[in-house]
Amino acid sequence: METMKVRSHIGTDGILLLQMPAEFKDTSVEVVVVVQTIPSDEIKPKYNAWGKQTTKKSIQAAIARMLKLRQEIALDKNSIRSMIEEGRRF
Repeated sequence: METMKVRSHIGTDGILLLQMPAEFKDTSVEVVVVVQTIPSDEIKPKYNAWGKQTTKKSIQAAIARMLKLRQEIALDKNSIRSMIEEGRRF
């Protein structure tokens, strides 16, 4: 028997996702779940590499910026092929 303590978040859909260690892969287990809410003053905010607090809104904005950037700098397949051929010459 192994006891694990994790902090997680139940989404608006009411689903709690638990990811188990790989050692339990393809194994039958019995699971006991004890649910205890965390007071809001105990929840520590998360910060990104630049020291700014991450929120759902900031993450969505970052994803949107990355998708836009990918569209702006995307190369077509012909350009990629010509770069490969150019590289083979050297």
